[in-house]
Order: sequence, then structure tokens, then C-alpha cells
Amino acid sequence: MKNLFAVVVTYNRADFLQNLLESFSRLTTRPDRIVVVDNASSDHTAEVVARAMAAGGLPVQYERLSANIGGAGGFSRGVEVALGAGAEWLWLMDDDVEVLPGAVDALDRFTSDYSCMIGRRYDAAGKPFFWQHHFVEALGVFLPVAGDVFRTSDVFPTNVGNFEGMLIKASLARDIGLPDPRFFITWDDLIYGWLAAQQTPVVYVNAFVIKKVRAQRQVDLGVRHLNDSSDLSRRYVMRNRGHVAQYLRVHGKFNRLGFGAGTALTYLKEIVRLVLVERSIKGAGALWQGWRESRGILADRNWEPMPPVPAAAAPEQG
Repeated sequence: MKNLFAVVVTYNRADFLQNLLESFSRLTTRPDRIVVVDNASSDHTAEVVARAMAAGGLPVQYERLSANIGGAGGFSRGVEVALGAGAEWLWLMDDDVEVLPGAVDALDRFTSDYSCMIGRRYDAAGKPFFWQHHFVEALGVFLPVAGDVFRTSDVFPTNVGNFEGMLIKASLARDIGLPDPRFFITWDDLIYGWLAAQQTPVVYVNAFVIKKVRAQRQVDLGVRHLNDSSDLSRRYVMRNRGHVAQYLRVHGKFNRLGFGAGTALTYLKEIVRLVLVERSIKGAGALWQGWRESRGILADRNWEPMPPVPAAAAPEQG
């Protein structure tokens, strides 16, 4: 891959970030640049990045934001920076993962055929982490796909993204626009992959490239895992359905009755998560708050999708 830029978004997880940067140094093939977007962290994130830059082994570019604009805002800024600097491929990831030594080479063998892909991941215990979904447009929800999707092929067609290792060609990112910062957290990566899938095949590839290092409480339901969450995440899971509906509308795929059913399913899933994983229903208020906010977004007649990104006249230096 030529001009591969990794885009990492971090917020108050300096030790996880340090581990991730160290894993970049162990890659057999490294990105041409690592753009670290710091959402105004109040811990020692700046010191971790400064040490990595001073060591000289990694091509790190540090973008410290003046306020926390969420993971969605961080990825929006990171993609903007990378595109402006002449990236031809973007590798998008959170701070609580590490990259495996042969990851870039493993992904590179698929880049001649695909412009957007997600590699496989291990969980914190080193076991394969389940992630294979499909976005059901009629319902406006993503559902897990059961079974061995790689039984007959090393690629599994999907229509969603994931910012724990999603690889996307810069020309495609320009066409679909920057990740939408209005999501703040959650749904942003799924919809970014869905937007890509409106233009080109998006695939989940049979190559382990990422390991999650942040342990999470979870319940194995066989067909999927339910992880722990937070009131903030629960609120935005429901709130951001307003933005999801608007994107579906723009593409002529919004079904009011189906979307309402999908919203009920989303609410029910979050209640099940509360009961089974966190053994509490105290977070139900956050779900209700998010749903009410989603109604306002859905009613906004001035809502517009993220615009395409014009090609830069010349790459920025730095």
C-alpha cells in the first residue's frame, strides 16, 4: 500500500495508547504516518506521544484538539488531516487495541480488489472476537451473521464499518465525505461503512490484524457477544438513530414503519444488555433521553449529509 496513514483517536487512555504505539513499532511493514488525534485528554497522553516522537522510530503526527468532540469528531478530524497530507489509504482505529506484526501485509493482499475492508480481531484474552454484521436498511439496525462466514472464501461481503481497524482508500473517503462528527460516539463507524457500501463492495477479510487489549464484561449469546456499556453510550445509541434515519432518507431507503420497529429492537437489545451484562436497569433513563433527542434530529428539515471532500491541490507538509 502506498501512502498508508493510520488514524488513531484517543481520550484519557494514555497507557492503552502507549501500548498501541509500541505495537506499531513491531510491524513488519509500517504506515507512512500515524496521525494521533487527542480529544483534549487530561491524563499523560501528551507525554506518551512526545516520547514516541522523540524516539524517532515512528512517523507520528500529533493533533491535540481543544475540546472533546467524541470518537466521531476525532475520526472526522483525523481523516481530514490524513487526506490533506496526501494519504492514499486510511487505517482507522481506536486507542484500546494493538496491531499484530504482519497486519499491513495481511491486508495489502486484498487491496487490489477492494477499497474498503475490515480485518479480524482477537479479544483481550487472545480469542477470536466476534464481529460480523449486516445493516438491515428496512429496520435501520445491524444484525449479526451466524456461522463460519469464511468457510468458502477469505472475504465476507458486508455493508457496515468498524473503527477498530477499518481500511479505506482515500479516494473513496473523499467521495463519501468525512466521518460525521454529529454522531459524537457510536453508529459513526457503522454508517461510514454503509456509505462506502453504497459505492463499492465492503468486505470483512479472513486475516487477524488487531487485538483488543481493554477487557470488557460480556455475555456470549452464541450468535453474538454483548459487551458492557455506559449511560453516555446508551443515550447516543438511541439519539443517533435520528442521524441514521436521515442518512437512509438521503439514499431513498427510509421505511418509517420498519425503522420504528428497528428502534424498538434497539431499545430492547439495550435493556437485555443492562439485565444480562450489568445486572441493572438504572440505565433505562439514558435510553429514554436519547430516544427523545432522536425525534428532534429526525424532524430537522435542514439536515444535510457530510459533503464530499475536494481533492487537495498539494499535500500539506509536516
